[in-house]
Amino acid sequence: MFRKDEQASWLIVGLGNPGREYEKTRHNAGFRAIDRLAEKLNCKIDKAKFQGLYGQTTYAGGKLFLLKPQTFMNLSGRSVLQLSAFFKIPPQRIIVLFDDISLEPGRLRVRPDGSAGGHNGIKSIISEVGSQAFPRVKIGVGAKPHPEYDLADWVLSTFSANEEKNFIPALDRAADAALSIIDRGVPETANRFNGKA
Repeated sequence: MFRKDEQASWLIVGLGNPGREYEKTRHNAGFRAIDRLAEKLNCKIDKAKFQGLYGQTTYAGGKLFLLKPQTFMNLSGRSVLQLSAFFKIPPQRIIVLFDDISLEPGRLRVRPDGSAGGHNGIKSIISEVGSQAFPRVKIGVGAKPHPEYDLADWVLSTFSANEEKNFIPALDRAADAALSIIDRGVPETANRFNGKA
């Protein structure tokens, strides 16, 4: 899908809510995955700018930015827009890692683009960036236990011990999937990672 451009800059965004009380919630899967990616790349996400925390490193011969918006989930797009506009990174080279309640904990789904699907962080990015055409890695966090369960309460809940055990390896795979999108493109990455637990 992507033309191989060794000098291209990429942005990988992990979605979540700032604050210790949210650290281990389902909604912070993106934050946790990008923290894992930062460890793999030995890149500190410690620069405070663009309404977020970001780090910069090199990967595949180009610049790679890792971003954790600090706006709270519903306004994530503001931070993404500011950094991507400043460094001139088009939507096609913005990869977003985020939680998905339609997937079991531990499962991934890689997509080249698409609608928000009810996720407020993705909705904000689409609105601010003005495009749906950015690749994303969805990280399964499990469905609500019953239909009447409040969605906000569910995504702000923490995993059971068994769910967490299945979820931890997914953080590694989500980090690997993000880099694979840069290296191999979305279709091959999807074939390698979709549905795997």
